Amino acid sequence: MRRPTIIDIARAVGVSKAAVSYALNGRGGVSQETRERILEVAAEMGWRASSAARALSSDRAATVGVVLARSPEVLRTEPFFMQVVAGLEQTLSAHGFSLQLALASDPGTELETYRRWWAERRVDGVLLTDLRVDDPRPALLRELRIPAVFFGTERPMAGIPVLWVDEHDIADNAVGHLVDLGHRRIGHVQGPGQLRHTARRERELRRAAEDSGVDLVQDHGDYTEDGGIAATARLLAVEAPPTAVIFDNDVMAVASVARAEELGVRVPADLSVLAWDDSMLCRVVRPAITAFSHDVGAAAARAALMLLELIETGVADDARLQPRELVTRDSTAPAPGLG
Repeated sequence: MRRPTIIDIARAVGVSKAAVSYALNGRGGVSQETRERILEVAAEMGWRASSAARALSSDRAATVGVVLARSPEVLRTEPFFMQVVAGLEQTLSAHGFSLQLALASDPGTELETYRRWWAERRVDGVLLTDLRVDDPRPALLRELRIPAVFFGTERPMAGIPVLWVDEHDIADNAVGHLVDLGHRRIGHVQGPGQLRHTARRERELRRAAEDSGVDLVQDHGDYTEDGGIAATARLLAVEAPPTAVIFDNDVMAVASVARAEELGVRVPADLSVLAWDDSMLCRVVRPAITAFSHDVGAAAARAALMLLELIETGVADDARLQPRELVTRDSTAPAPGLG
């Protein structure tokens, strides 16, 4: 008879593989009622822990690593990463794991950090964001066999579980909202060009604009206040400037609203502003900014659970990020001449 596995037990109880592993190893992360049910079903199925699995578990660091490879200026001002860290920390601590953070000023330093962590057994797995063009990280993680989860990709990745996002509908909703307000020439201030999601958003917004029969003009920012202002100024200096601008993050959008007078426009009378990411910054600036709301902390928690399941069981399924919801505020209004 085949020896039962935790996958068999998880299927019988109707819980995740990680929950079964926590219960069988006497760790937190499951309720007492669920733990007792798992132990009961495991006993009925004749499950026995292997000595190899016990040895592997005892050798763990109970730590997950995250390398933040963004400029210090971006990390200081962008709320996104702090929400990610909060979601990770809350989830990991509930399961007896800690979070190790490192800052990397360049890709080479980031790669070396993963090598060092794994060689020194300082982490049991890593969570990664911001997939890049020609990104060397997936190949390194497969080579080292580090349990890893990628956060925010657009498609599955060979050998690495991903928390993926479909931004097709976001682009349609952004353009559709502005078109409904009468805007026929829309600007787009993009993020850094080396990031895959920058190219993805550019592609999706161009498609949505073409489908709606409106013009789209684009310029690169760098997610910072100054980068967003500079890109907006360039868009407004063209012969036929846009009457609305979509920003790839909240910081660039907020900076442009706060410094609209320097740019020679009034928001929203002359220029409507929409942000791809919502945050407290978008809500407190005046006028408040129309933005796509999503629970970053909950998404990070989901990624953490995926990584814990991968560490505990060796497998984890891909998952999809929850769709974003467009929250309409005072920064978007009818195009000039239509109000």
